[in-house]
Amino acid sequence: MPRSEDSVAPSAHDYPLLIKQLLHTPLALEPDKEIVYGDRVRHDYRTLRQRIGRLASALDRLGVVHGDTVAVMDWDSHRYLEAYFAVPMMGATLMTVNIRLSPEQIAYTINHSGASVLLVNSEFLPILDAIRAQLANIRRLVFIDDDGGAPPAGFDGEYEALLDAADAAFEFPDFDERTRATTFYSTGTTGDPKGVFFSHRQLVLHTLATMAALASPASQGRLHRDDVYMPITPMFHVHAWGIPYVATLMGLKQVYPGRYTPERLVGLFLREEVTLSHCVPTILHMLLSSPATASIDFSRWKVVIGGSALPKGLAKAALDRGIDIFAGYGMSETCPVLTLAHVRSRDLGDAERELDLRTRTGLPIPLVELRIVDADMNVLPHDGEATGEVVVRAPWLTQGYVGQPAASEALWAGGYLHTNDVGAIDSEGYLRITDRIKDVIKTGGEWVSSLQLEDLISRHPAVHECAVIGVPDSQWGERPLALVTPKPGQTLDIDGLRAHLSGFVQSGLISRYAVPDRVLLVEAIDKTSVGKIDKKRLREKYHGGIGGR
Repeated sequence: MPRSEDSVAPSAHDYPLLIKQLLHTPLALEPDKEIVYGDRVRHDYRTLRQRIGRLASALDRLGVVHGDTVAVMDWDSHRYLEAYFAVPMMGATLMTVNIRLSPEQIAYTINHSGASVLLVNSEFLPILDAIRAQLANIRRLVFIDDDGGAPPAGFDGEYEALLDAADAAFEFPDFDERTRATTFYSTGTTGDPKGVFFSHRQLVLHTLATMAALASPASQGRLHRDDVYMPITPMFHVHAWGIPYVATLMGLKQVYPGRYTPERLVGLFLREEVTLSHCVPTILHMLLSSPATASIDFSRWKVVIGGSALPKGLAKAALDRGIDIFAGYGMSETCPVLTLAHVRSRDLGDAERELDLRTRTGLPIPLVELRIVDADMNVLPHDGEATGEVVVRAPWLTQGYVGQPAASEALWAGGYLHTNDVGAIDSEGYLRITDRIKDVIKTGGEWVSSLQLEDLISRHPAVHECAVIGVPDSQWGERPLALVTPKPGQTLDIDGLRAHLSGFVQSGLISRYAVPDRVLLVEAIDKTSVGKIDKKRLREKYHGGIGGR
């Protein structure tokens, strides 16, 4: 039997999995579909491809070469989509700057990434002015301004002017598919943000698997070529969950909103006939609570919720408005999608069953291997009852943290990526996250899930938003403290809320030890830079369980 390499034709092409390959299909099948930026820009995929070439040519003129890092500070825009492609297609690394970090953290992440070129929106000039002296590696600055204004002193040009003067026919070479394509920094809960990184191969495989998962259902949550996509997760955060790459590969009409406001998002939803979005729970709360949405028909809208658990109260409110809502799960380190909470056809029509499945963490997407393990990495059964840490393998997981070997090894201890989430997998394959390891509340001999309590509290009709944290207790070690914001215009009775929770005790869903001793009504709940509930900040703020009863 001849060896396989002996049978390979000398002229055979070894096709590398590079981001540039994602552009072949939309240009062949859907070249007339539109890319829209707010009320300012509207062009087709042919123009997108030309602008990608022009951006690469402009960066080439600025001295960007294979292996360099180019950082971007912008709102969600057509420009950001162009950078998603042009920068890695050159063999450079795209660094997406989290503009919601503190100025000191922004400076740290740009420096740590080694970025030498920075594209910055005019709205972030005050931040840049504050940190400019600290940016040790930046040698070129590109000015972004929606009105095409002239760049300030020290900039190398304005984005659109640079593209106008550049050649669209940039020749994107083939290179090793394991070349680093992107890097960004997790918000983290301790210390400085950690840098994660992804190769072309990883991003292409993540795109294919996520597309397959979204397009597989017969109906619920199904993605198809006639969908209109608008992200409501920042493009600086985990590639906007990787969906811009999926939308581009499929040739979808794409709508980029810029800065998020309820009025702007609703206006684009209506005018552009948006059918697919994704966001964290707090953003959906904001939209459903806004007077601007009171009379809107959302019945064509599919919305994936991630970043935090999807409470049943929020899910029911969305379903009542006609939204096809379901959860997704992943993290910065996982590119990010690991699971999607699609409802199988056999379970559609049973409202209570649907609500339960839509709010679970979901089913693994193709190529994802999930395990639930104990502290010794022993695999636990998929019976829906056994809980342990969720560990994972997939071809697109970050291989470590930039410049942090000890943290990288801890992330991958035992050959699986550790999520630090506690969960269970049932016999049908659905993952259910019960808590973050650091957020589990240890009260006496009981372990109380803060996520479960938040879900149950959210079902009270007067609750708008809630968070549950553990606070020190001299007798029990820790006790749960509930922080609750009432729905606008409604009065929330704390005794009534406790009675609401007592009903779940009587049904056996939670123990009596899980009912919070103290409930605190607050005007707002602290969030991280990407809109997640900031439990680290809440624990610092309410360490003694201040106030409430």
